[in-house]
Amino acid sequence: MTVLLGTAPDSWGVWNPSDEKQTPWYRFLDEATEAGYIRIELGPFGYLPTDPSVLRRELDQRGLRLTGGTFGGALHRSEALPDLEEQVRKHGDLIGELGGEYLVLLPAAYRGETGPDAEPRVLDEAGWRRFVETSNRLGRLAHDRFGGRIKVIFHSHADSHVETVEQVERYLDETDPSFVGLCLDTGHYAYRHGDPIDLMRRRHDRIPYLHIKTLWEEKRRQVHEEDLSFPEAVQLGVFSEPQDGVIDFVAFKSLLDGLGFGGYAIVEHDLYPCAFDVPLPIATRTRAYLRDIDFG
Repeated sequence: MTVLLGTAPDSWGVWNPSDEKQTPWYRFLDEATEAGYIRIELGPFGYLPTDPSVLRRELDQRGLRLTGGTFGGALHRSEALPDLEEQVRKHGDLIGELGGEYLVLLPAAYRGETGPDAEPRVLDEAGWRRFVETSNRLGRLAHDRFGGRIKVIFHSHADSHVETVEQVERYLDETDPSFVGLCLDTGHYAYRHGDPIDLMRRRHDRIPYLHIKTLWEEKRRQVHEEDLSFPEAVQLGVFSEPQDGVIDFVAFKSLLDGLGFGGYAIVEHDLYPCAFDVPLPIATRTRAYLRDIDFG
């Protein structure tokens, strides 16, 4: 089966719905097309047009299709649940109108760019139970509202309460596979020294969707030695183009072929903030490299 390759606003330095430091949305769409992609993620809700007719027109003009979008918050806090549920409804309605299939669930960070941690780095048992229960509840809501057409998939994330190998394993063991899958972000998993090829080999039944990125080994080491926050690590340039980083994408593609994986693989390269002329050359080289190794 063929991996369905795409990209995301994240590769153009987009982290927020509106930010003067970010590439304008129409330039992102133009350049994603120029780089050779035909599939995209929605990015932060409100970055791309949220009127379905407008967004459909903009995508159709460029030959693009939508795979899904992201949402998230503090899953361990009960007071966050109403907003999270509203995100499922609002984001899912738009994604469904455009033919997208996935809601990527992002956990809140336990610290910001600088200063002390805003949250404990490890949840207590009560917090962990709420985290898991909230994930299941959101997955069930999406399943029921959209008749199984849109699935919630959790994205482990650096500087969040599910970032390490052990935390990812526990999350998969304790969430309901009927309602919650995993978006394996190869770069975030490797950020905390996980082996994404090993995880995919063992837990592929829970992984219908991929985020493709990787890191420089030397800069990853520096991040951990200096305990840099994730935004600081991105500004350091910890993420590399796929041919230069710690992950063997030729071996990863071989594994995907052996598994018969035919899902989406969305290329990301965290760059925030960056000059507007930086993303396109990276995206173009990345797409060419992945084409050379028959990765989508």
